[in-house]
Amino acid sequence: MTRRIRTAGTVFAAALASLLTFLFLPSSPAHAATHNPVVFVHGLSSSSSSWDDWVADFKADGYTGSELFSWSYDWGQSNVTTAQQLATRIQSVRTQTGAAKVDLVVHSMGALNSRYYLKNLGGTAYVDDFVSTAGVNHGTTTAGWCTWLYTSCAEMYTGSSFLTSLNSGDETPGSVSYASYWSNCDDALTPDTSAILGGATNVEVGCISHTDMNNDYGVYEQVRDFIA
Repeated sequence: MTRRIRTAGTVFAAALASLLTFLFLPSSPAHAATHNPVVFVHGLSSSSSSWDDWVADFKADGYTGSELFSWSYDWGQSNVTTAQQLATRIQSVRTQTGAAKVDLVVHSMGALNSRYYLKNLGGTAYVDDFVSTAGVNHGTTTAGWCTWLYTSCAEMYTGSSFLTSLNSGDETPGSVSYASYWSNCDDALTPDTSAILGGATNVEVGCISHTDMNNDYGVYEQVRDFIA
């Protein structure tokens, strides 16, 4: 009888000790998101589908669908209007994911509205990394064919008042990390070096066409590593 009481007492003491240990252990921090959400911005005469290849590549490398956001906008409208819509989009992504900042990955004219958002709409507070692929950062004369059709084209034409204002002063404001990937045979940019951004990590990727810049796997790998 005494032996049974001692055994029961030992079991009770062990259980009590385990319970107290559980109750007073420091709580584990909530699991943080593995990546910043990535917001993709397309260019002229394009749509969110232009990012399908890279979205698939990011997923293959461990990103989830809830971390990748491509969207479509009216590419004929002023880049100022698009920048305002981008601000709303990024706020929505941050609310949805709980992330403090996003990474912006853009193509072609997407560089203009995204940079306007960063420079003029307080975007530097909400963006960690900015990546331009074939970005028309300093304009192109090839936009001449559509300047009379679309406001966005007129803004993209070399020497426009929009570009003069956008590129005045610091081209890479805030604490954002900037990168620009450009091709030495980009037939949509005249000259090719228009893509180079003062203060950014500028990378010449070789001879890749303008439309292939945001679905080329080699460029993707560099972009992925930059925003990691």
